[in-house]
Amino acid sequence: MHIEKISEIIAHFIGLFETTTEEMRARTNYAEGAGPGDDGPALPDQDAFTAGFSSNLQLKDYDPAIIYKSGSYDIEYGPARHLGRVFEESIEKLAAIAARDIPLPHFGAPTDIILSDEPELNVFAGPGSAISHVVQVNVLYDDDYLDMTDGIHAPRDTSFVIERLAEFSTQAEIFTPFADLHRTDTYDGALKIAQDLESDIQNAHNSEDGGDSEDSGATPPSADATHDFIRIDPEINTAYVNGKVEADIPVLDDFLPDRGLAKLPEEPHDSNSSVELTDPSGNSLEVTAGANFLVNVASVINTGVIASVTAVMGNYHQIDAVSQSFVYSDNDEIASALRSSGHSAEEAGTVAKNIAVFQQSTFEASSHGESDAADPTFPTSWRVSVIDGDVSFVQWVEQYHFVSDNDTMTVTTSGSETTVLTGGNTSINLSSFFGMGMQYDLVIVGGNVLDINSITQISLLYDNDWVRAGDGAGPGADIQTGGNLIWNYASIHNVGTGSPFEAMPDYMVETQKAIEDRDPNMPEGLTFDVNFQGYAGLNVLYITGNLYDMTIIKQVSILGDSDDVTQAASTLLANNLDATVTIDTGSNAIVNIAEIIDYDSFGQTTYLAGQLYSDAILIQGGLIEHDTTQPHQADDRLANEVIAFLNDDDPAGGDSADGVLNAGHDLSWSSAHPADVMQAMTA
Repeated sequence: MHIEKISEIIAHFIGLFETTTEEMRARTNYAEGAGPGDDGPALPDQDAFTAGFSSNLQLKDYDPAIIYKSGSYDIEYGPARHLGRVFEESIEKLAAIAARDIPLPHFGAPTDIILSDEPELNVFAGPGSAISHVVQVNVLYDDDYLDMTDGIHAPRDTSFVIERLAEFSTQAEIFTPFADLHRTDTYDGALKIAQDLESDIQNAHNSEDGGDSEDSGATPPSADATHDFIRIDPEINTAYVNGKVEADIPVLDDFLPDRGLAKLPEEPHDSNSSVELTDPSGNSLEVTAGANFLVNVASVINTGVIASVTAVMGNYHQIDAVSQSFVYSDNDEIASALRSSGHSAEEAGTVAKNIAVFQQSTFEASSHGESDAADPTFPTSWRVSVIDGDVSFVQWVEQYHFVSDNDTMTVTTSGSETTVLTGGNTSINLSSFFGMGMQYDLVIVGGNVLDINSITQISLLYDNDWVRAGDGAGPGADIQTGGNLIWNYASIHNVGTGSPFEAMPDYMVETQKAIEDRDPNMPEGLTFDVNFQGYAGLNVLYITGNLYDMTIIKQVSILGDSDDVTQAASTLLANNLDATVTIDTGSNAIVNIAEIIDYDSFGQTTYLAGQLYSDAILIQGGLIEHDTTQPHQADDRLANEVIAFLNDDDPAGGDSADGVLNAGHDLSWSSAHPADVMQAMTA
């Protein structure tokens, strides 16, 4: 096309040249005529004359194409049938449009002008559902073998620890009936969970008559129950600690054990402060085989759909359930030579606490303006959003720890400062969810409402240790085999549902029907509802189906830390003199923390047309096992980690180097938020 355009331009100018040639020929002929006579008028001096010439025309490239635009003679905003209307009918319709103040469509738009007897309510789309499933799993196997002597010591078979922990898990099931709930995101699945919880609570009502239980009769013969507690409708804003009401909530920092060698070094507050250094010239041996930390933290704050006034046309199910249990065994055996030592520390027992808190509060909304008491202000208009079908807000969090740290060691002094760390593992699961939803003045639910909050916490610990003394081992040893902490903390805080439910007024039913019929006129009863005094207009949400708001948190922490430490005498007698030996096989911490804050409404009024089921239950249980299983030598299988430390220094060398063995301090971390379904790392 471009070549043709150029060819056409060239042809055009060829023709133009021909025309110019003819004009030049004509000028030549005229020049041959007679000149002006003497008596003719005087002509101006052409050389001195300069004509003023200017042009405002824009120079453009020549385009030989032909552009044609026809005049507009059709009205294209409507179908062709409008063209056949007579003039009188068109005038009448235009007059009706003008009387109703209906804007005319633009010409060219495909819409037609449709007149109805009554205007229709304009509805908007409401918010959607929010569903999150988070599963965090940490698995850590850290069974160490250490021999600091030149002898041969067979490794230990630690499979019995896993077997005992499996039995502990079965025993803990009697205190955690809600642990077998299965993840779901459907209304039928949520209704099944609600029915199961209602059945469990009803069974508790029937068996305990709604009172407290201190002994369910399910305690195994080999265990002692620290508490077996069931409470229906626990008191609001009250702390329950191991089945008893406490005035104050215990503080975790006050009970955390000292991790010894596994403790992270503290940084100085400023660069000018002095740092204390330890004299390495002493003869000491410090062993830390425990100091494992397992931490689960889950926090859910949900504000899915909140309103000042809620109207439920179906049934309302509100269930809060907390079940907490722990089972541990800390039956240690310490050689009599070490136990009778004057340097031995007192054995610290295991501290285990189940802490639960149920809270209730009302959100104090800001005022909508003070109206005159004589002439109060009520809404005169409304904006309606509609959601067809069910709406779900589901937050399901599951956190698991499986840690094995069963160490077998034969240690001895070396004449210098020696530190051995085979524990100090840290496993963390962290999940935090904050759901910010839409706020409405009125929410109408055409179906049922399921509001379920459930927290399940299980902590299992096997910390049976053996500390032995070899032949010739000195008595100077400080032994710490306990000092463990088990901490289960659960809190459910409901906002806005403390006031009693009210019967459904007739104008709420009329409001539902008006929305379904798309009637733009607000029902008169709704206009004068005292809950909306001071409002200029209402923002209304109508859910045609069911609304289920479900938050489920499950936390399971299992730790096996059965250590077998033998203190052997050094082959060098000089290394045994004035030696300081510190052995710590405990100081473990299992921490489960779960918190749910559920914003149900921002007001104090909830209308209900169906049946109400509202209940809460708290189950707390703890078992102390007295397992007497004795370890056995392993078969010809190799241990997970074999660490050999042989001191072959010259006996005359008094300045032998210090030894540091670090086979622990592993870190397992799992963190998730609403954007991640699962994120885990094990090192």
